[in-house]
Amino acid sequence: MARYDYDLFVIGGGSGGVRAARVSAALGKRVGIAEEYRFGGTCVIRGCVPKKLFVYASQFPEHFEDSAGYGWTVEPPRFDWRTLVANKDREIARLEGLYRQGVENAGGDAFQTRAVLVDRHTILLESENRTVTADQIMIATGGRPNPHLALPGHEHCIFSNEAFDLPELPKAIVIAGGGYIAVEFANIFHGLGVHTTLIYRGKEILSRFDMDLRRMLHETMEKKGIRIICHEIFSAIERRGDGRLDAYLQGGEVLVADQVMLALGRIPNTEDLGLEAAGVERGKIGEILVDDYSRSNVENIWAIGDVTNRVQLTPVAIHEAMCFVETAFKNNPVAPDHDCVATAVFSQPEIGTVGLSEDEAARRFHDIEVYRATFRPMRHTLSGRDEKMLMKLIVDAQTRLVLGAHILGPDAGEMAQLLGISLKAGLTKDDFDRTMAVHPTAAEEFVTMYKPSYLVKNGERVG
Repeated sequence: MARYDYDLFVIGGGSGGVRAARVSAALGKRVGIAEEYRFGGTCVIRGCVPKKLFVYASQFPEHFEDSAGYGWTVEPPRFDWRTLVANKDREIARLEGLYRQGVENAGGDAFQTRAVLVDRHTILLESENRTVTADQIMIATGGRPNPHLALPGHEHCIFSNEAFDLPELPKAIVIAGGGYIAVEFANIFHGLGVHTTLIYRGKEILSRFDMDLRRMLHETMEKKGIRIICHEIFSAIERRGDGRLDAYLQGGEVLVADQVMLALGRIPNTEDLGLEAAGVERGKIGEILVDDYSRSNVENIWAIGDVTNRVQLTPVAIHEAMCFVETAFKNNPVAPDHDCVATAVFSQPEIGTVGLSEDEAARRFHDIEVYRATFRPMRHTLSGRDEKMLMKLIVDAQTRLVLGAHILGPDAGEMAQLLGISLKAGLTKDDFDRTMAVHPTAAEEFVTMYKPSYLVKNGERVG
């Protein structure tokens, strides 16, 4: 039997890779992991965590305004961008240390270096100029923003990575895109006092989400002062003599901004990893092709997370890592379950959703019931803020199975997490109806909507 330096070597120190390395090492396996940048990956270093911190920061202006209705008098507040960035950096550094420490405490070896495959069992550690061997190899190198190289002047633009570390807060920004990242950053910059414009080529922001959520968020963002231009794209970006940018739109309008941000999707990090030398097959955008168990076409090489371009969410990568451990080291083959994944968009107001949208459910099921409620959240009754909340359940009329749950409003993400358990467990609308409400809460709407707002039969709305 061949003898290797490691039972498992992981390339990529993000959430998925670190979880696979740490849990495998805790089982007594000889594990190595290499990360060329910073342990923690996209989520911890330049994604979910700093983004959520920036979301919190950007919400304070509305909190200050709303407090007046509750009897508070707040001195004119001042915001310091550099303080936010410095405090964010300190928290990210703390988390980064915990990620690496977790692997090492479990008995694994962590390397700060770029790692490249030499063959199906050999890895070159570039900064150490040496090779190690491994029985099983996992690729967990994640993804990066699409640079949109076809856009003239793309070199003048920033991406989500740079947005967290700008030397100063821009006075005006134009953001291209209509997904999670574009929408969230539009709300962040607007909340911090930046004149914000969102450009999206589609007919409505946040494709694949329920249309009611998309429309209502769009309307709310525009009421706040964010300009949203749909059915539009950039034709070019040019640097002006004063250092600002001219963003030319295909329709002829020119927008002037201090920063232009591209949030036009992400692509897998698979270049120059030695995948060809190991015989690993990739897809049309460079993603590593894997089977139901996250195994590539090379039997001992696996891939998880964004590098596979399946479901690009941190908890999904972690779930895939745990399934890998069961499959590879516990003789218990487990395929990752990518069905009915709850998710949130940390817009303002935020979105929480799990399961099928109304349109998707109407395509899959003959008859569906739609339960829908819009109302002013209780927290806004004294503040006077003119902002509505939306809650929606999609139900199969024949089986009464709850197919989808959608929220727009405060704490939507927290509700979606708990609703995800209910939908994953296959609960019916009758189960929801039997559940006592917690009053007064917004979430009680999900167990007090007894009559459907309307039906959809054969794709046509009735009533």
